[in-house]
Amino acid sequence: MKNHTYISFFLFLTGLLVSAQEMVPIKKSEVLSKVAAHNTSIKISKEEFNAARADYRQTNAVFLPNITASHTGIATTNPLMAFGSKLNQEILTQNDFDPVSLNDPSQIENYATKFEIQQPLFNLDGLFQRKAAKSKMDAMSLKTQRTQEYLVFEVDKAYMQLQLAYKAVLVLEKASEAAIANKKLADDSFKQGYLQRADVLNVEVRVTEVQNQLQNAKSNVQNASNYLSFLMNDERYVLYTPADELSLITDAEKNEKISEQRADIKAMQLATNAYEAMNKADKMAFLPRLNAFANYQMYDDQIFQGDANGYLFGAELSWDIFQGSKRFGKAQKSKAEFEKSKLEYTQYVSQSNLELSKAKRAFIDADNKLKLTTLALQQSEEALRIRTNRFKEGLEKTSDLLLAETQYAQKQLEYYQTIFEYNYTQAYIQFLTKE
Repeated sequence: MKNHTYISFFLFLTGLLVSAQEMVPIKKSEVLSKVAAHNTSIKISKEEFNAARADYRQTNAVFLPNITASHTGIATTNPLMAFGSKLNQEILTQNDFDPVSLNDPSQIENYATKFEIQQPLFNLDGLFQRKAAKSKMDAMSLKTQRTQEYLVFEVDKAYMQLQLAYKAVLVLEKASEAAIANKKLADDSFKQGYLQRADVLNVEVRVTEVQNQLQNAKSNVQNASNYLSFLMNDERYVLYTPADELSLITDAEKNEKISEQRADIKAMQLATNAYEAMNKADKMAFLPRLNAFANYQMYDDQIFQGDANGYLFGAELSWDIFQGSKRFGKAQKSKAEFEKSKLEYTQYVSQSNLELSKAKRAFIDADNKLKLTTLALQQSEEALRIRTNRFKEGLEKTSDLLLAETQYAQKQLEYYQTIFEYNYTQAYIQFLTKE
């Protein structure tokens, strides 16, 4: 009896602590809005897209020129460099051709300012690399979209779990009230000699069981609330209360098959396209490249001056004929990655179809289970009503009443769990078949 008192006091104290926690009512639309704005997974996905977009922008170098500017200063007595510097500065005189001056020149300073431009003209491997980067960027955009769709589905599930947790608390609170009321009746009957001590102890055990279940249900409320906080990236971790109760959803639209236009499937197709483009780029690396170039130079013996100037322009056709079989291995690797990506795409679509088939069967099972649990709930409620009335009149055994009471609470919990499963499978099918 003392142990029972301690347990009851502990559960009461825990209940007070839970009640003291800040409770915030919230709508599912609010959760969706905050998840879209603050969820970390979405932010990570967006940064991955930004990185892919930056990679794509780097490939603009296939079309755009490379422009550089430099200013160089030297001092030299090297015969060739000294003569060339004077020539660039346009200060050569007849005396500079004296063999003594040519072979042993005095120190000369030379400051050169140069502007240089390089323009790609023909670079097929660069074009295919750009195509691969574009496919990767588009794939990351679709991945971000699919991440957002998944989080909408995850919010649906988490919000329903919160609703279910509160339903469980409500059911078990009523069961606890009924168990306490039955205990009072049992105590009165025991005092009047109608019941034995063993019957009273059975009732007390039932009270303790229900209180333990109630405490677990309250913990589930906190867990569901914390998960919603995690999805919203809210570090307060308050106790949320759903604005509406768990109810059956029967008007949800469900498509019949997986669409190849689903964001993640399209993303995988684009990833395959990227691997294909990279393989073609590696093959095109065997072809020559054609680039134009031009520069403009200014020379002087004073820093940041340019009394003498000149320009140069031309074109270069370059061809890496052999790189120690490096390109052959690279092309073979990209070919293998391309074939692997095609297999992964086929496997992913097949797995998605498998998931859809399982979800459809789960929905049919949930629909059938809902009909049976609805009927079982009605029957157990009526059985409990009859046995409670008979127990009050002293016509029913304590064990039979406790059994009916336990069964009714279980059927209530099963009923709400089935509603959750019914709604969840509908939402999952919608997620799988979304275009």
